[in-house]
Amino acid sequence: MSDVSQIRKRTVAADEYIDGLDSPFKEKFLERKQTYQLNIETVEQLKGFARKYLAVAFSAVWCKDCVSTIPVLALVSEKTGLEVRIFGGLKKDPLSHSHKWRIPPSPPEVELYNIEKLPTTLILDLNGREIGRIVENPKKQPTLEQELLEIIKLQK
Repeated sequence: MSDVSQIRKRTVAADEYIDGLDSPFKEKFLERKQTYQLNIETVEQLKGFARKYLAVAFSAVWCKDCVSTIPVLALVSEKTGLEVRIFGGLKKDPLSHSHKWRIPPSPPEVELYNIEKLPTTLILDLNGREIGRIVENPKKQPTLEQELLEIIKLQK
């Protein structure tokens, strides 16, 4: 289990993460956010659960899947109230045989949560218990928001 207050201190909100990116990365993330169409039915259902959960994503600007996923998480947060926090700035450690990520700049949480691929999105309850994760892209549902909803609904 994780300390949610510590996660909030060590991360930034999804929109804040995107706003803090440098060019040309910021523009790529913003373009995705502006052009993505959320599934409205799913958004309406997520609103009912949003205040009970927290999504925490691990991201890097060089990651193509992060450019696709993080803006969608930002939209989900805006439209549903689901709190989405980002651990950004991950860098691989090509010189290490024992560690995938270079710490720092990668946060030590990459090892705590066994992050192997980016983006990884953890879904936590407000007690800090991980109830699910999405690695890279949705696997069971056609959209990220639908996969989030499915993970959350399995808790009921």
